[in-house]
Amino acid sequence: MDVLRGGIEADREELGVPGVGWAVIENGEITHSGSAGVVEAGKPDEIEAGTLFQAASISKPVAALAMLRLVDRGLLELDEDVNNRLKSWQVPPTRSWQPVVTLRQLASHSAGLSTPGFPGYHPDAPLPTLVEMLAGTTPSNTAGPRVDRIPGTQFAYSGGGTTVIQQLLEDVTGTPFRELMRELVLEPLGMADSDYAQPLPSELAARAAIGHEDTGEVVDGGWHVYPELAAAGLWTTPTDLAKFAIGVHQAYVGAHGALLSPELARQMLTPVIVVEPPISALTHMGIGPFLSASGQLFGHSGGNLGFRCDLIADRMTGYGAAVMTNSTNGSRLALRAFASAASAYGWESYRPEDEMSEVPTAEALAELAGDYRLGERLRLTVLPWGSGLWVTFEGQPPLRFIALSATRLMATSTQAQLELRDGKLVFEQAGFELDCVRE
Repeated sequence: MDVLRGGIEADREELGVPGVGWAVIENGEITHSGSAGVVEAGKPDEIEAGTLFQAASISKPVAALAMLRLVDRGLLELDEDVNNRLKSWQVPPTRSWQPVVTLRQLASHSAGLSTPGFPGYHPDAPLPTLVEMLAGTTPSNTAGPRVDRIPGTQFAYSGGGTTVIQQLLEDVTGTPFRELMRELVLEPLGMADSDYAQPLPSELAARAAIGHEDTGEVVDGGWHVYPELAAAGLWTTPTDLAKFAIGVHQAYVGAHGALLSPELARQMLTPVIVVEPPISALTHMGIGPFLSASGQLFGHSGGNLGFRCDLIADRMTGYGAAVMTNSTNGSRLALRAFASAASAYGWESYRPEDEMSEVPTAEALAELAGDYRLGERLRLTVLPWGSGLWVTFEGQPPLRFIALSATRLMATSTQAQLELRDGKLVFEQAGFELDCVRE
């Protein structure tokens, strides 16, 4: 019996999520899976077991598993300077200083690289090559990743760093990343409904869910295209994500035929660095996944435009779950589903209260609307948008800020955050703070 369906159906209605799919893992096997809702709001096509969702940042730990398989084969080393193996592009110097960056640091977001995330591209827009994305040249819509902190000293989420891994894997193997992922991870784990295809070929696009904003609006073009394959480019299903989690669990416990040696699997699921500030119950980074402090729980969340998804698993007991939605409102639904699964199936190491912080109310966001200044010079305008904010800094295009909790919001394209503190709005960035003074 699928104990999650009733709660998911109710949460889907409450949160305005058009469609959702889920899978539950018990003792290293998928025991339940299901789906609810529609592919596109207002249309009759229902979400099915084979409906594809964008995995967004869950693409990263799947890519990390492929990287570790190449380490297992002796083609890569975790603690070597990646510039020794990069051919098509090199981590550039920071002024007169040439930093040394390693794969362990890149996969744990501790390499000190910029470019936290990617907005994606409209399906009709020209797409940059991998080197153009890394260099930050036209038609790339983001700056190329650069080292702006001492590598190894602190957590700084960087999709750009994962894109460096993508380039390195292609340079070392001479194989396009999409094909390499199919060979190293997707086919061996039986992830037959998964593909790092950007843009989607027509036969797969016919099976894809349409993305929705948290206001309920359909994403223009249906979804954005993410050529940053390793960081955000995986299309998949909840069942296939569960197969990935099972594959990592099997490697950790040393199961026969596992894709990774137990030694490397244990390194993958050993904390490398503390996530600060914490954004969930998974407070540390391993080599690819987020981890609990002990490393027993591993997982990752994902958020591309119009899609939200989440994955959690226990490295020892082999329990877990994957939830995927076609709405920016899907994060809350996923966490509620995890809480229900933890209660129903007795997940002893998972404490859902650690993750269930509230998002700002519509009233609180409405009260923040207005014009502000930072210090004596820079002005900004704040507007509510769904469960987050649109913020326009003077002279800049608007930035989307999404809710991490009832009091903290994070920019989707930079490392800036806004915090509600003692009735005031405070701007934070890389340890720097300024009060937002209402005008």
